[in-house]
Amino acid sequence: MTSQASPVIDLLDPGPFARDDFWDTLAWLRAHAPVYRHEGGGAPFWVLTKHRDITDVYADSTHFGSRFGMRIGSDVAAVAAVAQRMLIVSDPPQHTAVKRTLMEWFGPARMPRVERLVRQVVDELVTDDILDRPLDFIEVAKRLPNHVVCALMDLPRADWDWVGMVTTEAFDDASGKQANTEIFLYFADLLATRRARPGDDFVSWVAAHGRVESDGGRPLTDEEIIFNCNGVLSGANETTRYVAAGALLAFSKFPGQWERLRALGASELPAAVEEALRWTSPGVHAMRTVLRPTEVAGQRLRPGERVTLWNASANRDEEVFDEPDRFLVDRSPNRHLAFGHGRHLCLGARMARCELGALFGRLAELVGQVELLGTPSFTPSNFTWGVSALPLRLHPRA
Repeated sequence: MTSQASPVIDLLDPGPFARDDFWDTLAWLRAHAPVYRHEGGGAPFWVLTKHRDITDVYADSTHFGSRFGMRIGSDVAAVAAVAQRMLIVSDPPQHTAVKRTLMEWFGPARMPRVERLVRQVVDELVTDDILDRPLDFIEVAKRLPNHVVCALMDLPRADWDWVGMVTTEAFDDASGKQANTEIFLYFADLLATRRARPGDDFVSWVAAHGRVESDGGRPLTDEEIIFNCNGVLSGANETTRYVAAGALLAFSKFPGQWERLRALGASELPAAVEEALRWTSPGVHAMRTVLRPTEVAGQRLRPGERVTLWNASANRDEEVFDEPDRFLVDRSPNRHLAFGHGRHLCLGARMARCELGALFGRLAELVGQVELLGTPSFTPSNFTWGVSALPLRLHPRA
């Protein structure tokens, strides 16, 4: 149980996220101030921590918008430059039109190809070579989504490691601006090449088929294609990496759950993936801006006010999840918000689930025990958060 005494609430402080000790603060807010006005750090903002309130706001694009930024601390000028052109900072009807175009490529018809590629990448990464020796598992976790998405975009193999590195740097407050510039320039050159010599890849497909039906069916501009390719790349890399590493950390702390997953077999892999998503919650918060007067849980909100939706808190909400602070691979139901909710449900959710299922399945075949060898490190971020270093030994199955 959390203390009745009010803790110091500073969700802008990177320290608790770097130490993985922000969970008690979110639990206190759920219990005592589920709609909380956060002061400090410039303009105040509202903090929502209950599952029901967060899903309500996600579903309400009439009163809450994304086009003014989708995280606390966003560069106002940078957001304005991509608003209504980049999926994550767009509102209907532009958001609906762009997402429909991108979703066509990630639709069911193409999933068999994606699944084959994922299995190939997992087989390359998870071999006997990573067993029975000290290992920083993040090195495996970060390559899985990066290799898959780079292959789907048909990027030169020599560029894959650089693309993964600069994509991560784009989320860093110190290096983010330079990293984003580099990746935008990279995709500008790539797009020009694909227009001249199109192939059977994501970039070529969007360049040829991308349309904005809400704007007379016009083709996506080069800038819109570049912005959204970067968005797909970033989302694919960050989420799967942090969920994979966070899940292995959980299995080291709850060894009975690793044994249970192995005993249950492939049929329970989807449930284990959903629990890993809930448990890790790499997309810690998202932001919306109030567009017109409204209220949440009785609290009146005014146009222009910023509202933050704490997915990580919703995923531990005691009213929705039994024993929310336990990691249970066969948890059901599991109404987590790791991918958001409503119109802004993550574009790459299907691919991320495929990657994580293939990874857990292959590890279950090879690994008998997950042993933590040292203290893990975490990213000092209240936005995209997770394990940044994870010293493990993966003991082979007998």
